[in-house]
Amino acid sequence: MRKIASGKARKAGLPVKLLGFFFRKHSAKNQGKKRGCLLFKVLGKLLGIFAAIYAVLFAVFFFDLDGKLLFYVVEPFLVKHYDKMERKNPLDMPYEIK
Repeated sequence: MRKIASGKARKAGLPVKLLGFFFRKHSAKNQGKKRGCLLFKVLGKLLGIFAAIYAVLFAVFFFDLDGKLLFYVVEPFLVKHYDKMERKNPLDMPYEIK
């Protein structure tokens, strides 16, 4: 809470509290170290995470890794599975004309 010149305490609104959280001053023990603002640290970490995700997705697209995964892993598994299934032979069924 802040004090006004008349001595009455005034509650700070939510936006002021949030801005105070992101732009807060650091304690005396950390005064010697040069530290950036918390907002910029959070934004920097988010930007780094998004850049890493973008790089991975670009590599998957550029080298067609999803198609290779389907061709070399998924398709042989499905072929092996469906080749073992028993099917009716339509040529063995009797043909009757009425």
